[in-house]
Amino acid sequence: MSDEELETYSLVELAVDRLRRDILSGRSDPGERLVEEQLTRRLGISRAPLREAMRLLAQQGLVEHIPRRGARVATLSDEDVAELYEVRDVLERHAVAAMPAQPDLTGLRAALAVMRKATEADDRLELANAHRRFHTEVVRLGGNRQLADLYGSVLVRIQLYMAVNMRREAETARAEDGVVRHERLFAAVERGDSAGILKALGEHGARAYLA
Repeated sequence: MSDEELETYSLVELAVDRLRRDILSGRSDPGERLVEEQLTRRLGISRAPLREAMRLLAQQGLVEHIPRRGARVATLSDEDVAELYEVRDVLERHAVAAMPAQPDLTGLRAALAVMRKATEADDRLELANAHRRFHTEVVRLGGNRQLADLYGSVLVRIQLYMAVNMRREAETARAEDGVVRHERLFAAVERGDSAGILKALGEHGARAYLA
């Protein structure tokens, strides 16, 4: 890869990271137009790496292209959200059923530690990412890497839906409540309590997932 190609690739990564953070933090609302001229100025890049970044974000389900109208932050209907939660539930149940008696909890502990730090720092985006990582690590314990990757992509789309509500939930819910729920889930995994794991996962519904 040439120096020019490396530079272009780095600009694409920069654009993906910045736009992804805007979307998943709720800074950019679902349905909001993504205007090329504005984004190239704000990010300090040309149209080519921006368009590649938008293509990659579309693959992740975070951006959608509307014919003759350009790109916008992806939107989800109530039906979309309900179906995503159904898929999430199916994948979780499959993973829990396949968990070994003594799983390696290193990744789960690390995600919980990040969650605690993000809660203390009131970093909502990092907290949401830590929640997603924690749940993905739970599913990864089932031993199916492809299933865990699919599960992670589902959670990203759910986070897109929930991002707008993060600001409101921060005003009404105690930030530490989310940590307590995940500590309860961690304890169930640690003691190998399948029923307890599923019960704790069930408490992470559409309203509670990012609380």
